Amino acid sequence: MPSESEIPIASQSAARRFAIGLGVFYAAMFGLAGAHLPFFPVWLKAVGIDATWIGIIVAVPAVTRFTALPFITDFASRRPSLRPVLIALALLAAVGFLSLGLLHQALAVFVVFAMTACVWTPMLPLTEGYALSGIAHYRLHYGPLRLWGSVAFVAGALGSGVFADRLAPEHLIWVMVGLAALGAGVSFALQPLAIRGAAPVSTLFGSRHLLRRPDFVALIAAAALVQGSHAAYYSFASITWQATGLGGSTIAGLWVLGVMAEIVVFALSPKFSISPVTMIVIGAVSATLRWLATAQEPSLMLLAAIQLMHGLTYGLTLIGTMALLVRLVPHHVMARAQGYLAALTGLTMSAASVASGMMYADGGKGIYYLASAMALAGGLIIWLARHKLDVADQPHSPASGG
Repeated sequence: MPSESEIPIASQSAARRFAIGLGVFYAAMFGLAGAHLPFFPVWLKAVGIDATWIGIIVAVPAVTRFTALPFITDFASRRPSLRPVLIALALLAAVGFLSLGLLHQALAVFVVFAMTACVWTPMLPLTEGYALSGIAHYRLHYGPLRLWGSVAFVAGALGSGVFADRLAPEHLIWVMVGLAALGAGVSFALQPLAIRGAAPVSTLFGSRHLLRRPDFVALIAAAALVQGSHAAYYSFASITWQATGLGGSTIAGLWVLGVMAEIVVFALSPKFSISPVTMIVIGAVSATLRWLATAQEPSLMLLAAIQLMHGLTYGLTLIGTMALLVRLVPHHVMARAQGYLAALTGLTMSAASVASGMMYADGGKGIYYLASAMALAGGLIIWLARHKLDVADQPHSPASGG
């Protein structure tokens, strides 16, 4: 990869503008996620929604990933630039969260949240598609840019934890509304980036449809299972911890520990020398062990240590997945590939979330055993497909940092 000194000054300036705009937008999106993931279920419970409905409502974004999302990402992939689409989606998402805050009935919350999720969930895969295209064009690294989203997630979770200790739980939604509005505002910082162009000569994909490639399908299936195994954690961890007597700040702190480990993985990713397939395998094995340990209802100190595994279960899996996508997918269809990945992950996560809700409502404690089995299956798929992917001896891409 050419050194920075070999890139024209004008390109360096454009690369900086791209990186800053992308980093700010990542931060805005994940700041909202930092408030939403730990405390949206708490808000739902506070306004009188029962556990079964919570499981269904929390699953809504995952459902939209394999229903509405593929249509939006396909539409966006045919646009000359992803920037206007991202701005429009951010504005509509802010309006949706504002409307959601005015409702307390389970069915009404479900309907409005479903409409909001239809415009909110495509933002991440489209941003990832925008990011990977720009990263390849400007010869940047994915991890150091993506970590700003994780930093903002920490800030969002900590800030929401402070609010959770000082506000009535039914008012937590307004923190999310404010963060959604902030995201809409900073979306204008994204730089125009054309996505049309010829596929790289080195790509393993030609003009054939992505879903006809066994290697691509194996990759997204493995990633969906490992990332989808987090569904029980996202849906019920905060509620479970609250039931054991942990306060809002402690709950936020546990979430933050996991994301801090994730940030370290992203920051160090340019130095990684292992193959992307190995990264995903490590992430899958770590997730299998993490959920088995969590199912044992560990002490707070042990739980804090287990949370640090999030850097591997989520972060390393994501780095490996994005590195393989850069190698396998032409830039002009990257948004579509991200849509397929998000759709399959959504299908997997929604099924796991609904199943977890039903199990939790019945008093079952097996939700983390289900998660462990999912992660193990994802690891087996990517391991069995390692020869089809055939990337172990290829030089690292910018996305993986090598």
